[in-house]
Amino acid sequence: MTTEDRLRTYRGRRDFERTREPSGGAADAGERPRFVAQIHDARRMHFDFRLQVGDVLKSWSVPKGPSTDPGDRRLAVPTEDHPLEYEDFEGVIPKGEYGGGTVIVWEHGTYEPLSHDRRGRPLDFAESLERGHATFRLDGAKLHGEWALTRFRGGPDEEESWLLVRKGPARPEGHGTPDPRRARSVRTGRTLAQVAADAHAHAHADADADADADADADGR
Repeated sequence: MTTEDRLRTYRGRRDFERTREPSGGAADAGERPRFVAQIHDARRMHFDFRLQVGDVLKSWSVPKGPSTDPGDRRLAVPTEDHPLEYEDFEGVIPKGEYGGGTVIVWEHGTYEPLSHDRRGRPLDFAESLERGHATFRLDGAKLHGEWALTRFRGGPDEEESWLLVRKGPARPEGHGTPDPRRARSVRTGRTLAQVAADAHAHAHADADADADADADADGR
């Protein structure tokens, strides 16, 4: 399957004349696969957890976000593949567009696939996901250590669902996930409210500039 095929659903749901989300191009895959966790204040607040697999980001909506407590089993619902450039996306998706709302990059980094078959041989990560269980080690600014994604539902007549679980001991700095409304972007240090306010200010500035340009044209 080509990148175009993998991104067909993603592109079909968006009007790139209205949203500043990336349409997907020839992004550099890098030496190590990457991951990103974004907080998305849409119709319902949630985290989007994405793992680079080949030339796309495999994506899951995680309502409560990743937890550093191994006792927490976090629901993760698959969404459409996203382009690699989406790992840097932060801003406001316009109201009325698919996923309309504010997005910040809460965490990002690289990861190491760890899945093996029953004989202890390394498995291709895409194959691990296809089989329904994948383990990996995150190396980010906030999330470190081994994690697992396990599919527990996904029959012909039911929505596919996974669990995202931290493996091993809990991190010494604490358990759980921060309050998303108070969390800050790992890229810009901004909160959701600050990103939304900045987007609002820029939109008004652009509108004022357009109005001035129209007035100058009418005055000629």
